[in-house]
Amino acid sequence: MDKTYSIGEAAKMIGTTIKTVRYYDTIGLLHPTAYTEGGHRLYTPSDLWRLELITTLRYLDFGIDEIKQMISGEIPLGKALDWQIESIETQMSTLANMLSILRQAKAHEEDSLHYIYDLVTTRATNTEKRNQFILRIVEESKLLDGIPAEWRSSFLHNFNKHIIHQAKISAKQTVAWQELQKLLNDPQFIADLKNDEFLFFNMVHQPHYDAARWVKKIDEIHDRLNTALQQKHSADSPYVQAIVEDTAMLYASSGQSTSQADFFRYFAEYSQRPRTERIERFNTLCSLLSPKYRLFAKGNALLLQGIQWRLKQL
Repeated sequence: MDKTYSIGEAAKMIGTTIKTVRYYDTIGLLHPTAYTEGGHRLYTPSDLWRLELITTLRYLDFGIDEIKQMISGEIPLGKALDWQIESIETQMSTLANMLSILRQAKAHEEDSLHYIYDLVTTRATNTEKRNQFILRIVEESKLLDGIPAEWRSSFLHNFNKHIIHQAKISAKQTVAWQELQKLLNDPQFIADLKNDEFLFFNMVHQPHYDAARWVKKIDEIHDRLNTALQQKHSADSPYVQAIVEDTAMLYASSGQSTSQADFFRYFAEYSQRPRTERIERFNTLCSLLSPKYRLFAKGNALLLQGIQWRLKQL
């Protein structure tokens, strides 16, 4: 049998603390293989390897949720590494931007504080500037041409809610916004976005609801998805499957087939379409800009898993 180690021995061998190892057990990231008769944790060499892996990933600034998903296989390792590389590259750009401001201010020592203020104000963007930029992109790209006027703001609802209508943003968010602007100016990204959002574009000409009611229901769906994430409901749980069914009807056109099997196959097309690198980068940048958007994206990921599970049952 494998030799076992107490929690204190395990923590010392890995170079971490007992409190940290205990926390990993509490959140389900690393359970000990065995317990003593007195209920004390015992760790095997295999447990120690996993603990060392977790410690290494934390050193590389991976989040606890990301590590859970990597270890469980919920997200591919390559995808997780891409996300982390992108995050670190953004942090490097942020630091370079901040370093530039500080060096320029240093050259104006007699009025450094005012100079820092002016530089930051010039580089930062307020809500109105971000809104004007998005309106220009929508108009110039003809992204919403052919969409009924009352539905145009509905398409941008969550983007406006989480990204545009933020208060003053940080240096890191400013760098992410600058890259996001370049991405939104790319005609190929606009083409990718139209393809990615085909459910919306197909639905708006024969919707089940008016635009205002549809937006309200979308917000309700995402509130329920947030609850599902907090309560750790699985994609196949009745709770998530009820959300899948309601979301499917939300995107259904009024003239669509009433056959549930046919409709869910159509709806599942969305979950099966591969996301382009530009769409993936867009979601990453939005998550950097807004923690609420990151939660929104996690909810969408759970919803897509629920759709895929539902399709397998048909």
